[in-house]
Amino acid sequence: MLDAPIADQVSVRPARRLRGELTLPGDKSMSHRALLLALLADGESRITGAGDGRDVRATAGVASALGARITREGGDARTVDYQVVSPGRAALVEPAGILDCQNSGTTFRLVAGILAGLPAFGILDGDASLRRRPMGRVAAPLRAMGAVIAGRADATLAPFAITGSAGLRAIEHASPVPSAQVKSCVLLAGLAAAGTTIVREALQTRDHTERMLRARGVQVGTELLADGSAIHTVAGPATVRPLDEHVPGDVSGAAFWLVAAAIHPDADLLIRNVGTNPTRRGIIDLLRRMGADIEERPVGTGAGGASGEPIADLAVRSSSLHGIDVDPAEVAGAIDEIPILCVAAAVASGRSRIRGVGELRNKESDRVAGIVAGLAALGARVRADGDVIEIEGGRALRGVAVASHDDHRLAMAFAVAGLIAVGETLVGQAGAAEVSYPGFFDDLERVRA
Repeated sequence: MLDAPIADQVSVRPARRLRGELTLPGDKSMSHRALLLALLADGESRITGAGDGRDVRATAGVASALGARITREGGDARTVDYQVVSPGRAALVEPAGILDCQNSGTTFRLVAGILAGLPAFGILDGDASLRRRPMGRVAAPLRAMGAVIAGRADATLAPFAITGSAGLRAIEHASPVPSAQVKSCVLLAGLAAAGTTIVREALQTRDHTERMLRARGVQVGTELLADGSAIHTVAGPATVRPLDEHVPGDVSGAAFWLVAAAIHPDADLLIRNVGTNPTRRGIIDLLRRMGADIEERPVGTGAGGASGEPIADLAVRSSSLHGIDVDPAEVAGAIDEIPILCVAAAVASGRSRIRGVGELRNKESDRVAGIVAGLAALGARVRADGDVIEIEGGRALRGVAVASHDDHRLAMAFAVAGLIAVGETLVGQAGAAEVSYPGFFDDLERVRA
């Protein structure tokens, strides 16, 4: 059972069974983008079903500081609706104070692209964790486009002081790492640039920004190449139209329940209205390859809102999993779900080898070190060598105290492991789950009841 309210440490004991239906927080990636594109559009946009975690709230706060009138409406314990009335990019205001991105790297990087295209000065900052994350990967292309950026360690670390320009230069940028945040930052800056801005990716990343820009009248091109790379273009200067957007359930949140049910011996869960975007559904396909019994029930046409995002209900049951090899392209398509995939691999029979996980060291924590230390403490056979994680599955997990390093995805992954571990699992800094999944531990308690 769950023995304490969400606080620094939560106790999770093994569940006799898992049953029930779950409705997830709105997709975090889409919620950020819907708010920021509504900021850039002249007029009223309504966003329904947005995630209500701390990261999305940070984006709403930044958008408000830049001149949008934002009203929170309705919603429920997991989601919130927003009314956003904005004067449009040309009339946004210079922020009077520091723009606090809190723990949200998405907020920081995407807003940097917006600030670069404004004839204004702004300072972006965040918490101690965000200040450790690599930001030079967005400073370099924005400087090449004409923005003036100062920051720690030659603008490789936050905070950033940005002096933008309404007349940026279009560039061709080859992203050094597969990162939807870097791609989105450059494309958003490209809205204020004369000509065609080009972003090349060695591996295709999630495409919410491209879909949502097209739905708002912006010419965005995408060419997928045979080697798995992608070329994205945006024609500027471009105007973003206001639009109503419905945000589906977060597939990254669904991943915890997919694994929980698949590894538990007596489980049957139904997860409602999950976004199954082809560039985000990697965790579903990887778990199926491991042998997970996941039934996908598509929801009616158009349920994904104006951007055309596919949505499905996911039914998942107890399964017999086996280890798999995961290549770097698959990791790029499931980067946020790798910690919980490692929990599945620890329980599965045989060996799993996950290659190309280096980017996980640059998240809210060093997730490679965190997942290896945590799973090893729980009794799994796991090791990391460079950007490769290897797990010898099939060992029974034992409950121990395990640190989440104040990282939401590690906290939830170790809580799921606690559902099948022998004895009591104490998850440290469990409140971090509120960053992306408000009410996660309430849901955990409910499905085990």
